[in-house]
Parts: sequence; C-alpha cells; structure tokens
Amino acid sequence: MRPTWLEISLSALTHNYELLRSRAPGARLIAVVKANAYGHGAERVAGHLRSLGVGYFAVATTGEAAALRSAGIDEPILLLGSLHPEDAADAAAAGALPTITGLEAARAFAAARPGGEVHVKVDSGMGRVGVSPAGLAALVNRIEELGLRIAAIYTHFAVADEDRRETERQLEVFRQAVSALPRRYPLHAANSAATLQGIATDLDFVRPGLALYGLSPDMRNGFGLQPALAWKARPTQVKKLPAGHGVGYGLTYRARADEWIATLPFGYADGFFRSLSNQGWVRYPGGYAPVVGRVSMDQTTVRLPAEVSLNEVFTVVSPDLDERTSLTGRARQLQTINYELATALARRLPRVYF
Repeated sequence: MRPTWLEISLSALTHNYELLRSRAPGARLIAVVKANAYGHGAERVAGHLRSLGVGYFAVATTGEAAALRSAGIDEPILLLGSLHPEDAADAAAAGALPTITGLEAARAFAAARPGGEVHVKVDSGMGRVGVSPAGLAALVNRIEELGLRIAAIYTHFAVADEDRRETERQLEVFRQAVSALPRRYPLHAANSAATLQGIATDLDFVRPGLALYGLSPDMRNGFGLQPALAWKARPTQVKKLPAGHGVGYGLTYRARADEWIATLPFGYADGFFRSLSNQGWVRYPGGYAPVVGRVSMDQTTVRLPAEVSLNEVFTVVSPDLDERTSLTGRARQLQTINYELATALARRLPRVYF
C-alpha cells in the first residue's frame, strides 16, 4: 500500500447497474469495462457485475480480454473497435468476440478461430469505425461464407449526450440497414447516454460504460447515478516555509507569508494532471487546500492554514459532484470530460473495494 489510494464503492456500482437496467428492462446489458473499467479496476468490477447478473462484457484490446479471462471471467467478451488482422490470433486465444468491419479481418479471424463468433459494426454517421450501411449486406454474406457466426450487429452514436434528433437519425439509418438483411440478427446501439435517455433501449442489448461507474456522460445532468470512486491520500511531510520561499519545479509559487505546506504522495503519473498546478484543490477535514507550485510526477504540494498530522486524510477525488474535487467538476475546470480523468487514474494507485 501507498499513502494514497482509491476507494471503490461496490454498492454504488450496484445502484448504477440497477438504474440502467430499469431504463432498459427488456434488453441484455453489455458492461463496458475497457480502460481498466474506466479506472475502477476491471477484474474486480467485472466480478462484481457478474455477481449481479451481468453476462456480457466489452473491452477495447485483446490484452484487456485476456486479463479478464485470467481473472476467471468466462462470459462473452466483445472487442470494441475494428479488429486488425494482426490481432486475430490473440483475439481467438482470448476467446473474445471481435468487431468485424471489413473482409480482411474476417478472413484472419476465420483462420485463427474457425466457426468463431463475431459482431459486425455499422457506421451510421459517426465516420470512425464501421461498414457503410450500403455495404452491410455484402459483408454479412462474406462473413457467413467464411463459416463465422454473427452474434450481433451494432452501431455507435456520436452525440447521444448532446443532440437527440441526430442520435435518432443515426438510429433510423441503422434500422434501415439491418432491415435489408435476409434474416434478423441481435442488435445493439445504446451507450450510456442513450440508455439513460431511453434511446435504442428496445434493441436486444444496451452497452453502458461510464454510467456504470456513476459518472454521467452529460455533465449537466447526474440522472440519479452514484459516483463509485474516491481518491484519498495522507501527507508524507508537513512543514512551515518562510515568506518568499519557493515551492516545486520552476518555483512558480512562493510563500506569501509563513505558510504551512503539505506534500501529498501523488502526481501526474497517477492521473493528477500537471495542468492543475497552482489551480487545483483537495479537501480535508479543515476545508479545501489549494495546490501550490507545479504538480510533479509523484508529488503534489498544497497550502494549509495550520499544521496537520501525517495521519490526516485528504480527499483528492470526491464521490459526488463537488465543483472542485469531483471528477466531473474537475473536468469542467480543465475543459475536458470526466471520461478522460477517470481513465487516466494509474494502475499503480492501490484500489480498495468495499
């Protein structure tokens, strides 16, 4: 253990799962646990969700799929994104279901896992990954000629958290594309934002990620989700610096008077961004402590009004919507999204589950 750690609330994960299930009662749920379950710890999170009844998972890489298999997850695992032919053997070895968007990848996977299952992705308007709607029927036909089985066909929404009209237009493009196929396949389209708004929840699956962890894709609306993660730390040193004394690389901060400075044992290598230098905040029982000086790789300094013990617990990320210390509030401050801050949380941070 380090004197800085993450606390993950399994009860919050349960709450968020049940809320999402209530928004799509007729659909199966594919739990997206890529990027180390958005920083929450994929193996433990997947195990807990499986205990709640989740029977399908999704990741981004073959390595992530293999790690879940090593942790005892034997349910289907979807590989999101477009399979590169060079990854086909690893996908087969992990027993994962790749996303197929072209014939070359289909051939490679058929050679690596004859008769294997795949998902096919349609580009309904995002322009990033997927076969065109006009090319779907031909690709499906070629995939089945190779002996592969299509477990589902899906698409992904570009602006489900911003523009309902455009999202529904994408959904209609997708529905028309699959309606032209000679038979029906299981379908999915709803990410977190769509699931929370009831868009495409009538399909066979929904595919939430961020919302499972209590973070809303629409940072203006919490939707009743409960953030599952808190980040805590104890100081490794607390000392009084005289007026004019510099703090940190570049000496970008100097004490204005005699000031108490606490050094906290985390930095940008842990996911506390360097851009928070001289403008970030942490919480402690006495209130808020501002970050002073530059955030370094492994250490961050904060200013205090008085001395505290080395046993004082500081909250680096709070499991709420606090504008200064929550992932969502900090994302607004940094003009980014809560996805980025969550997935930046380093694996070297100890994770405690309760």
